[in-house]
Amino acid sequence: MVESSKMKCLGADCENDAGTLQCPTCLKVGLNDSYFCTQDCFKRNWNQHKTVHKIAQGKTQNGTLHNIIPPSPKVVSKCNEVARFYNPFPSYAFTGSVRPVYPLSPMRTVPKSIPHPDWSVTGIPKAERRLNRSKIDLLDAKGQEAMRKVCRLAREVLDIVAAELKPGITTDYLDEVCHNACVERKSYPSPLNYNHFPKSLCTSPNEVVCHGIPDQRILLDGDILNLDISLYHEGYHADLNETYYVGDRAKTDPDSVRVVETTRECLDMAIALVKPGTPIRDFGAVIEKHAKSRNCTVVATWGGHGINTEFHPPPWIPHYAKNKAVGVCKPGMTFTIEPILALGKSREVYWPDNWTNVTVDGKRTAQFEHTMLVTETGVEVLTARKENSPGGPIPMPATPNDTAKTNGATHA
Repeated sequence: MVESSKMKCLGADCENDAGTLQCPTCLKVGLNDSYFCTQDCFKRNWNQHKTVHKIAQGKTQNGTLHNIIPPSPKVVSKCNEVARFYNPFPSYAFTGSVRPVYPLSPMRTVPKSIPHPDWSVTGIPKAERRLNRSKIDLLDAKGQEAMRKVCRLAREVLDIVAAELKPGITTDYLDEVCHNACVERKSYPSPLNYNHFPKSLCTSPNEVVCHGIPDQRILLDGDILNLDISLYHEGYHADLNETYYVGDRAKTDPDSVRVVETTRECLDMAIALVKPGTPIRDFGAVIEKHAKSRNCTVVATWGGHGINTEFHPPPWIPHYAKNKAVGVCKPGMTFTIEPILALGKSREVYWPDNWTNVTVDGKRTAQFEHTMLVTETGVEVLTARKENSPGGPIPMPATPNDTAKTNGATHA
């Protein structure tokens, strides 16, 4: 028999039974079971409680909190369950609309039978820190085959996670899907505990530039979301990411489509240059030129990198023009290109978690990444999309100039 529980006040650390006082904002957004014991208690808890409104906006059904509360074995009222979720940085001046929703789920574990990278316990990538930054590895045939295998697995994992994308789910759920898919493939999710990152993938919505931590935030129709997947399998790493439209609303937003599709095209243009002899510095020029043509800016802080038995070995791959990167592409090199474009300023700031990187003006960003192998004649994109991969390009929205040209042709 399940014991019922009398409704308690939603005030943090308040043990009183709830009275008849309801939060007026909750009533406006359809949350009909949001009660406090007194007006004073309500005022004291306002800064924390208002986070619930961000979570619940548009996500209620029949006036209850059923759809926005993850399942819980605890026997508590639905309102008390929502009260578990909170903004861990209530005094931080966020630049955009995205907020962290805590608590984070516990760090997931990987069976010991699966090989672990050296940071899995300590959080410190010791071997990577000892690398000679001027030495670029050239893989032999065996190493190249190992990279093909791990990159194929990484593509499978990204597609599995992306297939789950829809409004109403949390990024923590996507982390669980990613983690399980990695383990099923006898792979370790490379981000897990890398420099103490707490999750198995990075989820970066809207104005989050990169390295967003999966949490309890619910994805909304109209969001855009970058999924950044990295795997460690049989001694080698793979790295790829894509930005996706959540629901259909984002696909009708010209600015969101512009930044997402322009970033996708920038990556494709850079990859087209990869062949033996191409200077590494050349990728940034083509990326920045195309970004500017669409009124987007390149976030210059972040770049591509080598990848093989280490997660982030040399070379460093800048994505902006007039960079001073040294070196040229050579057969056997494996590296990533992963441009990040923004609709507004290219400057970014960190949230207090020291991971989540966001645009300084709160404008949206997008990123795409592939791992590639330089061959004797050109390039092999090791993490290439499959025919049935979720997502993919959509048409750029028509601009006023396009409409004028069409009308001019019609009336000519």
